[in-house]
Amino acid sequence: MIHIPEGVPEHLLDFLRNHGLEIDFVAPGVPMPSVPLAARAIGVPEDQILKTLLFVGDAGDYVVVIANGTRRIDRSRLAHAAGIRKPRPANPDDIVGVTGYPAGGVASLGLPSSVRVIVDAATAALSFAYGGGGQPHLLLRVQISDVIRCNNALVADITQCPEHASR
Repeated sequence: MIHIPEGVPEHLLDFLRNHGLEIDFVAPGVPMPSVPLAARAIGVPEDQILKTLLFVGDAGDYVVVIANGTRRIDRSRLAHAAGIRKPRPANPDDIVGVTGYPAGGVASLGLPSSVRVIVDAATAALSFAYGGGGQPHLLLRVQISDVIRCNNALVADITQCPEHASR
């Protein structure tokens, strides 16, 4: 039996049930506004923490990008992979409106099928990682293969080298 913490969005739980996914939720009880703080809170290396970010192009088209650790999204690589011009981070209202999750808690599963998802190639090489659990205080442990399969995600090299990363 998996423990479901308070605050997990119902659409995420429905998605997990509908896809037969058994996911472990983690609620460390401390703020986790950054990859280093999340990694420290649960005692894992930073490269095992996912960032699920929403970007918008200049034509109003959205794309979700999933990367791990402190890797920084390279916007020109993202533009090329997503086929959008001038991608920029979406604002918090758009994040909730498009993904159904608040900024800082966007899950890598349960995303709308109408939004393209791109997983960074370095992230795709991992077997599992911890990402947003639908709320800023929750994480979920996911198999990266499930993230790719369930989102029908494109895998592409969309990040800068880690030594140049800060986000």
